[in-house]
Amino acid sequence: MYLRALGVYLPEGRMGAEEIARRSGLPPEVVREKLGILEKAVPGPQDHPAEMAAWAAERALSAAGFSGGGVDWVLSIVEEHKDYPVWATAPYLARRVGAWGAKGMDLNQKCASFLGALEVARGLFATRKAVGAILVAGGYRNGDLVDYADPHTRFLYDLAAGGAAALLTREGPGLKLLGLAHRMDPELALAVKVPVGGTRLPLTPETLEAYRLRVEDPEGMKARLDATSIPTFLGVIREALEEAGYGEADLDYLALLHMKRSAHRAVLEGLGLRPEQSVYLERFGHLGQLDPLLSLKLAWEEGLLKEGSLVALAAAGVGYFYGAAVLRLEGRLYA
Repeated sequence: MYLRALGVYLPEGRMGAEEIARRSGLPPEVVREKLGILEKAVPGPQDHPAEMAAWAAERALSAAGFSGGGVDWVLSIVEEHKDYPVWATAPYLARRVGAWGAKGMDLNQKCASFLGALEVARGLFATRKAVGAILVAGGYRNGDLVDYADPHTRFLYDLAAGGAAALLTREGPGLKLLGLAHRMDPELALAVKVPVGGTRLPLTPETLEAYRLRVEDPEGMKARLDATSIPTFLGVIREALEEAGYGEADLDYLALLHMKRSAHRAVLEGLGLRPEQSVYLERFGHLGQLDPLLSLKLAWEEGLLKEGSLVALAAAGVGYFYGAAVLRLEGRLYA
């Protein structure tokens, strides 16, 4: 299985570190240096998650010279916070790109959804011999749900907006998938959520103000992540490398989701990688499950990926999910 083409859509709007500082009460240098945000993409009035996913999907297909009619499956990783609250998006994406005969499904592992989609796609290619092309596309704007007055959600101040898509094909050229790894941490199953609007506490005029991302046990979550986050990131990356038949010293590039600067450095150092072997998304913010795709596109445009480059993707999603993939560039990437 090959990741043949990428498409990314970013809104024109930007929110800078100074504005985040103004809203949150943090010093601007803390936003820039500790949280690692110089600016982030914010949506305009037409930038809805499924729409941004569709625009990115169109770009990925166009880059590879593909038509929607050549897509066999559409895997939607459009975020749960989307255009309509109770709505499946894979059929809409198929409609938008003209994949009228495609099958599809919606997937959700929060910010690890793209790694989950790769696992599903690998299974489809392995078990369904007629499948030749799978489109994975997502849109994200969970920044809508950030309360800058809540210091317990400071780690979410980087949430941004955008769309990204990948065209996966049975044959190359592209990034050949060699290894995948996944882990969950059920201890954090209830840690981060929007506490109202579901069946436990329905949305009413009285609960509307609470429709924001909240942390249930801030101190407990921090203690758990301090002890487990970096080791788990390193663990899933090493597990994916082992499946691929490689070691840490073989890695050329790491596509990592946006996180605070110290955590980003810790992952790189844990793998023995130099800073220039990863793009830090300080001018984009956190696009959820789309960060690895954005990172790959930036790396390709900056000439960081060459024939034979060994690439790792790594992400984590609240819940808690962790995932990693290892791929090798064979030929070129269309982006």
